[in-house]
Amino acid sequence: MSAIQTQTPDDYSVLMTELVLPQHTNALGAIFGGVVMGWVDIAGAIAAMRFARRPVVTVSIDSLHFIVPIKTGNTVLTKARVTWAGTTSIEVEILVEAENSITGVTKKATHAFLTYVAVDDNGDPTPVPKFVPKTPDEEKRYAEAVERRKNRLKSGKN
Repeated sequence: MSAIQTQTPDDYSVLMTELVLPQHTNALGAIFGGVVMGWVDIAGAIAAMRFARRPVVTVSIDSLHFIVPIKTGNTVLTKARVTWAGTTSIEVEILVEAENSITGVTKKATHAFLTYVAVDDNGDPTPVPKFVPKTPDEEKRYAEAVERRKNRLKSGKN
């Protein structure tokens, strides 16, 4: 990539859909947290790679909250969008929803913020495009991401 471009969240948002099968669940029929975490990381990485147009590595999980259990037979919708980008790092917000495909009822199940760093062919950090929020909602999320980054840096977490 020779020139750093400006992009908007619609250019690289992600929607992954998965069906929860018995092998994804514990003895209570609820999905293992690690399965959800894996899907969160994959969706976030895809959004970050679409944004950077480079490979990325996961460098931090700022927060990850399990809100309601996801059960066998549910459809899982994992939505990822970039909220902020620095010189080489990208914050992605991921929302996981559990949908009962029979009734159509959807519930917010998991919410997370992860940070990725774009890397070059040698695995070294490399610049990413400038992130420009366009809507009031994107501007709000961007400002919140800046605060999360300040807190991460203050605590020594990337």
